[in-house]
Amino acid sequence: MLNRASGSHDDERAEKLVHWLERAGHEPARIVDCSEQGLPDRATLEAAGVGLLAVHGGDGTLNAAITGVEGWDGDVLALPGGTANLLCRSLYGDAEIDDVLEQFAGGALRLCRRQVVRGRDWIALAEVLAGPGAAWADVREDLRDGDLAELLSGAIDAASLSTAGPMVAIHDPSLGREEGYAGVRLVPGGEGMAVEGYGAAEFGDYLKQALAILGRDFRSGPHDELGTHRRVVCRMADNVSIPLMVDGERRDGAMEERFDLAEFAANLFCRADG
Repeated sequence: MLNRASGSHDDERAEKLVHWLERAGHEPARIVDCSEQGLPDRATLEAAGVGLLAVHGGDGTLNAAITGVEGWDGDVLALPGGTANLLCRSLYGDAEIDDVLEQFAGGALRLCRRQVVRGRDWIALAEVLAGPGAAWADVREDLRDGDLAELLSGAIDAASLSTAGPMVAIHDPSLGREEGYAGVRLVPGGEGMAVEGYGAAEFGDYLKQALAILGRDFRSGPHDELGTHRRVVCRMADNVSIPLMVDGERRDGAMEERFDLAEFAANLFCRADG
């Protein structure tokens, strides 16, 4: 499955993907363009007798495709095709798509059951950012669309919201700054979710530099490391919903959100030493 509407897609890459799958003994029975045909669900795959689902796309596409087949007995091969490629980096390290395909064809990858962050009505395969800093996702969307005017405007608005807007506090367990953070990041791992708090001023500084966004990433900025936890409850300081960025895609949460570490019920390929 691929997304021809993605900025990273080209026909040469699609041909290479098919070539490596054939070398691995998995000649595609069907190629689905999710931008036109939608995403296959678990029932569709089971009815068709599919045993392997290869998904090429950015984190948003991967999240929608993979979470939509939870409970399926087949195997999922996630292939990087976006900007951040958060999920694929956690599965394969810094390997590029050619390296991942070569390792898959050579039998160098193994199957794993991944730990994820489960929310009210969504699953994060790679990370969640809760708080006004989730506006970062809107700025990244303008960046992908190549709209410089919207990029500048969005970055300024996001910086203002992240600096002066209501903050999100970690309520249970009580962690970090009492006044809360512009962004609370949760990354699933084997023992729990790694929790990080990003301050308002620091997050705002990143977003204000609109023209430098191409080379900047809030994750590398100053933050508080708040330990590893299996359950976290966050609450907004004011009577407003919590903005969320789930695997790079914007969502709106409730005033209070609970985040739980959980095992994802599907087999994903990952590197053998991961």
